[in-house]
Amino acid sequence: MSPSILVVEDEAALLTLLRYNLEKQGFTVDEATDGQEALLRIAENKPDLVLLDWMLPSLSGIEVCRQIRRRPATRDLPVIMVTARTEDADAVRALDTGADDYIAKPFAVDALLARIRALLRRAATVPDKGTLAFGDLSMDQDAHRVTRAGRALHLGPTEYRLLEHFLAHPRRVFSREQLLDAVWGRDIHVELRTVDVHIRRLRKAINGEGEADLIRTVRSAGYALDVD
Repeated sequence: MSPSILVVEDEAALLTLLRYNLEKQGFTVDEATDGQEALLRIAENKPDLVLLDWMLPSLSGIEVCRQIRRRPATRDLPVIMVTARTEDADAVRALDTGADDYIAKPFAVDALLARIRALLRRAATVPDKGTLAFGDLSMDQDAHRVTRAGRALHLGPTEYRLLEHFLAHPRRVFSREQLLDAVWGRDIHVELRTVDVHIRRLRKAINGEGEADLIRTVRSAGYALDVD
């Protein structure tokens, strides 16, 4: 069954272009032209990925992304934010809100397709991998579940892949470039600050109140799954 993509875009010409190119690549495409309609579409028929415009009538893409992440049924749903805003702070805000990736307008369709494929690969569960653990943190790769001290943790697709990589190599320090290659893929251009945003989200997800921070920042070197 082909992956389904919900395209949320109020510009008719761009919506038509995206539908044409996505269907040409074998994706099943649904569409919404405003934020409220997008949430209804997701509730009625959850897609495999949402391509979400930032500037939308009735409800902004930022708020739609927040609501997707608040709902248990969609908190792991992959989201790519499409934005005409090119300031660094805007890109970071999109990621902080919960988007897994972002792309700025105008964009090359091939670049967007590459990001979609990479995110769908990262979101897919790979069977028969077993369990990874570090201290009281445990990942059941077969069930796609993460727990710490027995409590369930809820991670987005990118945070899951980051943690999986760290758990497979505990205490090893990885630079931002190495994490980009391992988690996002060598064929995808993602800026280094994207790593920092997802590390913050991973920390927030796995570190409860009073618990040790399991992600160690190594100045001028990168990050490691370790404790000080």
